[in-house]
Amino acid sequence: MSLDRLVLWRHGETDYNATGRMQGHLDSSLTEAGQEQARRAAPAIARFAPDVAFSSDLNRARTTAAAFVEVSGASLRLDKRLRETHLGEWQGLSVAEVEHGWPGALSTWRANPTWAPPGGESRVEVAERAEEVVEDLDNQHHGTALLCAHGGLITALTAKLVGLPLDLWPGLGGIGNCHWVVLKRQGGEADRWRLVAFNAGVEG
Repeated sequence: MSLDRLVLWRHGETDYNATGRMQGHLDSSLTEAGQEQARRAAPAIARFAPDVAFSSDLNRARTTAAAFVEVSGASLRLDKRLRETHLGEWQGLSVAEVEHGWPGALSTWRANPTWAPPGGESRVEVAERAEEVVEDLDNQHHGTALLCAHGGLITALTAKLVGLPLDLWPGLGGIGNCHWVVLKRQGGEADRWRLVAFNAGVEG
C-alpha cells in the first residue's frame, strides 16, 4: 500500500504575512483576505478528491484546511510535524530587524538548506520531519493525500521528495498563499516522486 499523489497546500494570508514578519511556529491567524483565499481555493483542492487529509496544527493551516472540509465533507487530522520551520530568535521579527541583528545571515539561510537560524531548525530538518508524515501515510493509505501546511515546509519537502541535491534546493521558488504543489509517483518506480505542478493556484 502506498500513495500515488501528494497535494501540498499552503495556508492563506496571515497578519504576519501582511506586515512582513517572520512566523515560524508563532500561531498567527488568517486575515480576511486569507480567509477569502482559502474559500476560493477550496473547491479546486476538493477536486483532487484526496483519500486522506492532514493539516499542520497551527491555526493558519487549520483554518485554511477547514475551508476544504466545508466544501468536501472530508475528515481532517492534525500533525504537528507539518508545522512551519522553527525560526528560533527570528520569530516575530521583520526582515529588516533580522538583517540588523544578524547581518548577512538571511542570505546564508536562503542559500544553505543545512543552516539554521539561531535557536531554530534548518530546512533539511524540516524536510525530514515532514517526510516522516509521508512515510507514515504510505504505510497506511493509497491514492491521494492532501497536506495543508506552510511555504517553507512545502518547498523543503518537495526538494527532498524529488531528490534534488542540496545545492539546488534554493532554486525552488516560494509558494504563494493558498497555492499548492502536486507530486505523483513515477510510473514503474514506486518510491520515486515526480513534480507535476508547483505554486499552482486559482485566478483572482
